Amino acid sequence: MPQPLGVVLIFSSWNFPFTLALDPLIGAISAGNTVLLKPSDLAPACISFLVETIPKYLDNKAIKVVAGGADIGERLLQLKWDKIFYTGSPRVGRLVMAAAAKHLTPVTLELGGKCPAIVDTLSTTPSKAKVTAKRIVGGKWGPCNGQACIAIDYLLVEEKLASALIELLKKTIKRFYGENIKSLKSISRIVNEHQFQRLVNLLKDPNVADSIVYGGSVDEEKLVIEPTILLDPPLDSEIMSEEIFGPLLPIITLKNIEESINFINSKSNPLVIYAFTEDETFKKRILSETSSGTVTFNDSMVQFLCDSLPFGGVGQSGFGRYHGKYSFDTFSHEKSILHRGFYPEIEPRYPPWTDFKLLFIKLAYEFDYFGLILLLLWFKRS
Repeated sequence: MPQPLGVVLIFSSWNFPFTLALDPLIGAISAGNTVLLKPSDLAPACISFLVETIPKYLDNKAIKVVAGGADIGERLLQLKWDKIFYTGSPRVGRLVMAAAAKHLTPVTLELGGKCPAIVDTLSTTPSKAKVTAKRIVGGKWGPCNGQACIAIDYLLVEEKLASALIELLKKTIKRFYGENIKSLKSISRIVNEHQFQRLVNLLKDPNVADSIVYGGSVDEEKLVIEPTILLDPPLDSEIMSEEIFGPLLPIITLKNIEESINFINSKSNPLVIYAFTEDETFKKRILSETSSGTVTFNDSMVQFLCDSLPFGGVGQSGFGRYHGKYSFDTFSHEKSILHRGFYPEIEPRYPPWTDFKLLFIKLAYEFDYFGLILLLLWFKRS
């Protein structure tokens, strides 16, 4: 029987400030919990809306929204909760988990990681190659200009197809967002100066800068970085070791596309693996030989919209899951219930132990019903 966990603390992120706040909130309420919601202070206008609007429509004694920065978050973590749900960076996720451990509070961590996209469809029909390019560009720069945990972080493609892929991506970027940084449209700016500078610093590495094949321009005043493609940046560079969380897209070339499995396995578990391929054998290998929160074939981002699919990470990309019915389950305790009558009473379960009782228990554990019948018949005869 599902039961509410009790009092729940939800930390939501800034990049999708309504979805990432209300989605777990709905799950927690539907399961019967009371909730304190702490949205990210990096989206102040959205926080103000939530703080003002939620009390108008929901029971203010059962659902609270608290605004504030990291200091408020730290004070909240000092309290005892029955469940903590956190969406954000792995660094802060570790702090949340450490604080929860003091009270043995269960935690769901929705983190991120370097989500790869395997590209194995360019040698098929031109129309499928174009669709692949559109879905890559939409899945990289569409969601907050790459500032999303499920955004494509880097591409894996065979060497012989890299130039064709780059040309397709360039054309699609220009069509979707514009020719240069001055004419960019339908694309997000970087959330703040700190994140902007972090991304700019990734490009300052001379070896990384040399790998830029498209874009690279920045507008510090407007906090805008244009869509940027890099070809084979050094694998030991920061851009290939840390989650990018921005509009920079490295392309890593391989001799054979099946090498992508070992490449992915050499890094931490991603939140999502995207794979553009029609090779059913290769699909099965990706599913069986890699570990990730989700695998999406021949598209990007859409798995987040499917309420029938659980959403969550594994390993460094987080743990726990939600969306749809899975949200209800995440915020519930499934209490086991057993009803028994008083008869029949099985005496061999009680001491004193005899050879007969021990043999009875052994046969019962082995589900040896025929042996039990023979044992009971022998017992009656004797």
